[in-house]
Amino acid sequence: MKKILLIEDDVSIAELQRDYLEINDFSVNIQHTGDAGLQQALQGNNDLIILDIMLPGVNGFEICKQIRAVKDIPILLVSAKKEDIDKIRGLGLGADDYITKPFSPSELVARVKAHLARYERLAGRSQAKTNTVFVHGISIDKSARKVHVNGEEIPFTTKEFDLLLFLVMHPNQVLSKEQLYERIWGMESAADVSTVTVHIRKLREKIERDPAHPKFLETVWGAGYRFNV
Repeated sequence: MKKILLIEDDVSIAELQRDYLEINDFSVNIQHTGDAGLQQALQGNNDLIILDIMLPGVNGFEICKQIRAVKDIPILLVSAKKEDIDKIRGLGLGADDYITKPFSPSELVARVKAHLARYERLAGRSQAKTNTVFVHGISIDKSARKVHVNGEEIPFTTKEFDLLLFLVMHPNQVLSKEQLYERIWGMESAADVSTVTVHIRKLREKIERDPAHPKFLETVWGAGYRFNV
């Protein structure tokens, strides 16, 4: 069963859309605020996201931008705003479709099915694409275990690659040294968590324009590290 994330602040509209989607055998998770929706979008295992633009907290444009930086899934923007500039902006940020309110729930279901089918066809044609993560000019090929920064291939050790990939796949989350050490090194190394600090420094030297003042791989003092997207 395909999983749909529905980010909509109007409870009645969200419930109506959910009912129609569930009738058509979709599993639906509703979030009513931008902050909760963004967190679920980045952390959850969703097949498609229906995203209202006007939300409390983080707006739909920003959510779309952050999702597209790390995930390749269909995003359908929904808005009562009919201006072309909003449509252009949304599609330019990586949305796959822009639906103007009011619309019929059956139209929404039809578009959801069409975009899921399209993505499945594209995935079948280009499996390599789904194995590559793009963020901040960095491309990480998970299958070949290669990293390119602004088009240039940069050599990474096994642990450097694993650490970078784990941070990128958990964007905007504060991860402690202990969490990173357990996840990347496990029980195979006798070193202490200072190993994490050393590897973070090496990552910054390879991906940051100014490693002394990092923009992407941030230190959260007293808590750990966060990869900003």
